[in-house]
Amino acid sequence: MSGHSKWSTIKRKKGKADAERGKIFTRLIKEITVAARQGGGDPAGNARLRTAIASAKLANMPAANIDRAIKKGTGELPGTVYEEFTYEGYGPAGVAVFLEVMSDNKNRTTSELRHVFSRHGGNLGEAGCVAWLFAPKGVITIARRAVEEDRLLEVVLDAGGEDVNSEADDAYEVYTAIADLEPVARALEAAQIPILERELSRIPQNRVMLEEADAIKLMKLLEALEDHDDVQKVYANFDTAPEIMERLKEN
Repeated sequence: MSGHSKWSTIKRKKGKADAERGKIFTRLIKEITVAARQGGGDPAGNARLRTAIASAKLANMPAANIDRAIKKGTGELPGTVYEEFTYEGYGPAGVAVFLEVMSDNKNRTTSELRHVFSRHGGNLGEAGCVAWLFAPKGVITIARRAVEEDRLLEVVLDAGGEDVNSEADDAYEVYTAIADLEPVARALEAAQIPILERELSRIPQNRVMLEEADAIKLMKLLEALEDHDDVQKVYANFDTAPEIMERLKEN
């Protein structure tokens, strides 16, 4: 199976600066709120909420913030009502871009995202134009220093996981079916293998190989999209030479 989004690899290498902490918390709060609204506030009976809470704890979000987000979702506290949308489009060199969005005003968000695409050499497409290129999966990130690959693969496969990607130099990425994300995560915890991140994600099924000039243009687009307050996740199906990848990680 091909690796997780190269965009995720670059972001992880750059790290999460303190200035990004607020954006990370905002996205997690939206996810918890929507999960609680759709499936109820009890994580025992709401798999999506369990995953969102686990991600929030891994990001060191205070328990009080998590509790407030759940109560806003269930209606126990007042709060903004967010709706979920996906957007699809193309970046420089025809790279497919898929966005997961939560917004309280779809018309505003659509207009703003169309402008971002246009300003950075891309274009917003019609629904369905690239979705088929990204397979929904569970992804669990494990620090490479935490465990040997053979041991990790053994635990993952025994728990019903699908594969372990080791192409990144700092971490492994464990792939699961959506329904198997939590059981595999629990198996890793039981084996005392620490988890850096767990999420519902989308895996590119093929990649567009980019030269450096196009890769730089694409990075600017992806960073602008990720900076938008309504965008939860950004996916892109690109690859580039290892030496170019290293330069992108450091810029």
